Amino acid sequence: MYKLIAVDMDGTLLKEDKTISEETKKAIHRAKTKGVKVVLASGRPIAGITKYLKELDLVNENDYVLSFNGSLVQNSKTEEIISRNVLKGSDLKYLYDVSKEVGVNIHGFSNDGCITPVISKYSLHEGEINGIPVLEVDYSNVKEDEDIIKIMMVDEPEVLEEAIKNLPKEVYEKYTVVRSAPFFLEFLNKEANKGEGVRALAEHLGIKQEQVICIGDAGNDLHMIQFAGLGVAMGNAFAEVKEAADYITKTNEDDGVAHVIKKFVLAC
Repeated sequence: MYKLIAVDMDGTLLKEDKTISEETKKAIHRAKTKGVKVVLASGRPIAGITKYLKELDLVNENDYVLSFNGSLVQNSKTEEIISRNVLKGSDLKYLYDVSKEVGVNIHGFSNDGCITPVISKYSLHEGEINGIPVLEVDYSNVKEDEDIIKIMMVDEPEVLEEAIKNLPKEVYEKYTVVRSAPFFLEFLNKEANKGEGVRALAEHLGIKQEQVICIGDAGNDLHMIQFAGLGVAMGNAFAEVKEAADYITKTNEDDGVAHVIKKFVLAC
């Protein structure tokens, strides 16, 4: 019997208009009444997840959330931190130098919001969907030891694709690198990804790996899909995510999350 379901948000839980279907809400509610833990696992900051947690009634004392692609795992009500693996200002400066070499825009997430040396439409998009400030910041003024939760190279898909080909090998040795959207390449602490976040939470809750379902669509969901007892790719998922999955569900526009819950949780 499955006891924990970790669900990605954009492209998975959320439809293209960023809403949750009534069918999916009902399925999640029914799973919860059976005692199954449902957790949102997103690349977004907490501010960009909160309204959806409330909408799904996932802000109780025994509810949890994974933000920043698993860099931060915490209780969604008490804010007790289960796992935290972040970067530093020194990483931001290093990756900024790399971004200039490969010719792409960059931003990072500090305690102040989304900070960037040049405000691009993708940084503004990040601020808009998450309800956080976007600040133009001279990175030379960022302290070396300041906490930076994650860093992103952001640009037109074809520009980013070319930049990825030219990234130094050492970047992959220093960081967890995931492609969360055609225009987003994310850099995390080497110990951070959604798979490790789900693992930390499952251990905290005493839930076995084989009792975990993870559902996602993009490259930043790959680690948790590989970790899960049942790894599920959305019908609209990246090809490499589908290849890694144990099961491919319907698309985010066709209640793919609800389909999984009904088939593997409610029908049991």
